[in-house]
Amino acid sequence: MTLQTIHIDLPSDILLTLNESEKELKKRIKIALAIQLYIQQKVTIGKASQIADLSRLQFETVLSEYQIPISLLGVEEVLADAKKLKY
Repeated sequence: MTLQTIHIDLPSDILLTLNESEKELKKRIKIALAIQLYIQQKVTIGKASQIADLSRLQFETVLSEYQIPISLLGVEEVLADAKKLKY
């Protein structure tokens, strides 16, 4: 997977305020971005796990910790898929 680097400006005391290392903050930001994009259905769960730099299982665990459904399919979509499987 090819990576894209994006720079963002944050207050100079953010690491001190959060009591985190730069590495920890980057990880937090990547996970938060992945969750938001997944919730907004901008990316699949697989792509979100790549953005978060986690395995799919690890990302699903993070979603469950935040009580975010692993599947964003609606009832109608699930029923339509089930109907397709019957035939």
